[in-house]
Amino acid sequence: MVQAVAIRGTPVVARVAWNEPGAIMRALDAGVDGVIVPMVNSPEEARRAAEATRFPPDGNRSWGPLRPALAEPDYSPARANRQVVCLVMVETVQAFEQLDAILEQPGVDGIFVGPRDLSISLGGAPSGLDGSHELREIADRVARACAQRGLVAAAFCGVAQEARRWRDLGYSLLALQPDATLLAAGLAHELALARETTSTT
Repeated sequence: MVQAVAIRGTPVVARVAWNEPGAIMRALDAGVDGVIVPMVNSPEEARRAAEATRFPPDGNRSWGPLRPALAEPDYSPARANRQVVCLVMVETVQAFEQLDAILEQPGVDGIFVGPRDLSISLGGAPSGLDGSHELREIADRVARACAQRGLVAAAFCGVAQEARRWRDLGYSLLALQPDATLLAAGLAHELALARETTSTT
C-alpha cells in the first residue's frame, strides 16, 4: 500500500495496533511518513510512542529503514527525525485530563481524537459530535490546545458531514470511513438498485 500511494506523492500515515515500539518501528521501516498511536493515556505513554519514532539522540528507534533508505539515497537519522510525524490518540477521560502534559512531550506532533472510544469513556454510547455535548467540549479544548502549540489536531470523523463539523472546530487531519465500510455501503446501494422493480403500464 505504501508503494502504491508513493506513486502519487501522497504522505502515508498509519494507525498502528498498539503503543508498542516494535509495531511503530516496523511501520516506519516500511515507509510510512507518520504513525497514529492508539490509547495513549498519560505523558509517559506519549513519550514512549514519540521516542519509538525517532532515532537517537531524540529517541530509541533502531536502524532498519527498508523502504525509506531505498527511496531516498540521502536518508539519514537526522533527516528521518525531522520528517516523521507522531500523533497520539486521546480516547479516554484519563487522557483528556492529562492533555497538556501529553502535548508537552518532545516528539508528539499532535493529537488524534477517537470520538467513539472517548464517548464510551464518558459513560455513553459510541457517538460523534452531535451525540454528546461533553464530547464537543473536549474536541474544542483539544483543538485549541494543539493550535496554541502549533501541533496537529486530527480526528476520526466517519461521514463527510461529521468531517465538516470537526474542520469547523479547527481540525486539519480528518479520517473518513474505512475502506471496508465504504465497500459495504457501495455494495448495499448497488444491490438495492438491482432489486428495484420497475412498474409497467
